[in-house]
Amino acid sequence: MGRIKLGRTGLVVEKQGFGCLPIQRISKAEAVELLRRAYDGGINFFDTARVYSDSEEKVGAAFAGMRDRVILATKTAAQTADGFWKDLESSLRALGTDHIDVYQFHNPAFCPKPGGEDGLYDAALEAQAQGKIRFISITNHRLAVAHEAIDSGLYATLQFPYSYLAGPQEQELVDKCAAAGMGFIAMKGMA
Repeated sequence: MGRIKLGRTGLVVEKQGFGCLPIQRISKAEAVELLRRAYDGGINFFDTARVYSDSEEKVGAAFAGMRDRVILATKTAAQTADGFWKDLESSLRALGTDHIDVYQFHNPAFCPKPGGEDGLYDAALEAQAQGKIRFISITNHRLAVAHEAIDSGLYATLQFPYSYLAGPQEQELVDKCAAAGMGFIAMKGMA
């Protein structure tokens, strides 16, 4: 593998992270064993989401007592500030931690910004000020929203589908993120 800096976050991660969506399909014991084996193999970045059923709980169980050795990313699909706070508190509880390293808006149809009627970005700023999240980030499947997020300068990372089938439009996002000092997290890499 090889370590890289995740954009301007300063977080140093292995190039290969662990996407935790599939662990919802296995038992807690199996998930804990798998996650620990991944960690023992050198992976230190684990990405989950509130909507991945019990994935966060399994990640929390796997890394109990060693939170300082892993970088945790999770996501909220909330559409309002109230929903954001409910998701964040649920995620912190399930993960068994007092903070999340990379907290991502999960595939919103728009790019949350400060002062928005939805209150999402302002809630994220407040959570960051409280020390509950370190970096505000976004995932997406829409090129227009991804470009807007990069251009806004508001986000630490962008997670977007990128695989061997990616075309010039996806590569443009990677290049724009690099130029902006924004971390790029490839999802669906084996798609």
